[in-house]
Amino acid sequence: MKNKTAFLIFLLNAIVFSAFGQLTFEKSEYTARREKLMDMIPDGIAILRGASLPDGDSPFYQFNNMMYFTGLEIPNLILVVDGKERTSTLFLTISDKDARGEGISIDLVKDPGRFNGIERILPYYNFSSYLAAKVENTRIIYTPFNAEELQWEVSAEKTQSLKNSMTKDEWDGRLTRELQFMKKLNEKFPGIEVRDCSAKISDLRKIKSKAEIDIMREAGRIGRQAHLAFIRATGVGVKESNLANLFEFTCKKEGAQGLAYNTIIMSAENIPYGHYHRYNRTLKDGDFVVLDAGPDYNYYDVDFSTSFPASGKFTPKQKELYELANQIREVCVKSYKPGITLKQVGQNVRKYLADNGFNPDEPRFKGLVTYGGYNHSIGMAVHDGMGTFQGPNEVLQEGFVFACDINMMYPDIEIGVRLEDTVVITKDGCEVLSAGLPRTIKEMEKWMSVR
Repeated sequence: MKNKTAFLIFLLNAIVFSAFGQLTFEKSEYTARREKLMDMIPDGIAILRGASLPDGDSPFYQFNNMMYFTGLEIPNLILVVDGKERTSTLFLTISDKDARGEGISIDLVKDPGRFNGIERILPYYNFSSYLAAKVENTRIIYTPFNAEELQWEVSAEKTQSLKNSMTKDEWDGRLTRELQFMKKLNEKFPGIEVRDCSAKISDLRKIKSKAEIDIMREAGRIGRQAHLAFIRATGVGVKESNLANLFEFTCKKEGAQGLAYNTIIMSAENIPYGHYHRYNRTLKDGDFVVLDAGPDYNYYDVDFSTSFPASGKFTPKQKELYELANQIREVCVKSYKPGITLKQVGQNVRKYLADNGFNPDEPRFKGLVTYGGYNHSIGMAVHDGMGTFQGPNEVLQEGFVFACDINMMYPDIEIGVRLEDTVVITKDGCEVLSAGLPRTIKEMEKWMSVR
């Protein structure tokens, strides 16, 4: 009876949400995220601004931070999270016609708080008067100084790029959108203190909830299917451009909204270039291929890399280098668990290398020994939650999701081995979201033999 009741509740929720425009997560998930931010800003308010409609006829994507706290794919939002009063206020204005044109549920536009728990909804044009009244009693305003992320973007990297190409350019000099907002706040309200909350939000996004991990697990399934399709289609005489198109097609066919980043395909003379995506080669006999690619599913990413011979058969040298990389990968994955540091994982790698006759101090092992296979954390951006990363002393926690990236390049012989997994730290160890990809030489050759 209990199971039947639970199923009926689930079915009723599915009917209601399908009619009114379900957000990715339950209301309690969004509420908890905003409450955690409130805990970090008890002395002020945080202001986040959403994305605007793109120029032309490109699809609209929301900024990751706005999606994280509201779940709303609605343009021109402003969210105020009040750490003193512990309430949230959302400002939005969109006509029914524009909402329908963007595929947005009218019921969601009229009452977003019903779905994400935001207590107060006001028209966009009320924001200025609201803020003027608010700063009479609240003199500290938090807002992100780092650039907001759209699909494919990484906040810190985007910030640096914009500063170099605009702000520091003597023939340009424009501030980023976020720094311009900070400047406007100071001009309109002299005497207030504007603080950066980029790192605070990054830290919130760093540890994933069960609901987030469920989404990333599905992204992992999609990524595996796309990698397997790519591997099986690879062969001598096949164009890299066709393989890149196949990967993207498979991701979207399986339910992804797009790619987490430009698909990277490295082979032959392009092996040294870690983000190569020109797809300008036709594969030849003897080529060793590195595929680094993942989907974006419901605003969450995974990051996988596979490496294999274009011919489907490893040469003795390819086999030697591949087996070494895969053994290091297995040492790392078996080591990951809550409470261990990346440095300790690296010590396990060092021991494995020494025990098997390798010199752990060789340059090719440096990063693997220092960081225990860790490369970057992953979530709503492919480089996610990097606010207070502790380097080798980072202590792994349950819910931390990151790339175990065994990356060993040998450009002088045009061989590159990159074995990258998206790993979730669990209560007792870890879960590998890329599990199911062929990793041993036997598995890879068997998979490539079926055309």
